[in-house]
Amino acid sequence: MSVREIIKNQIVAHLKDAEFPIETPDVLLGSFPNGADTTCKAGELIITAGQAGTLLNNSHFPFNSAEEVGETIVELAKL
Repeated sequence: MSVREIIKNQIVAHLKDAEFPIETPDVLLGSFPNGADTTCKAGELIITAGQAGTLLNNSHFPFNSAEEVGETIVELAKL
């Protein structure tokens, strides 16, 4: 499995209990189990939800699924 797939799958798993649609960055961060400190790891790569959130801007919202969040973040991070 690629780093991209691993990180995306972890994001989706972290958001399994989130209520969609998610309209704002603050709501998105609050949807992660440990908020901005929620961590995804793939080999040497470690990224927190807070770091991933810096890739997003208001034009990315609303998100309608965890899959959409994961795909958007890995795309923006160029993984």
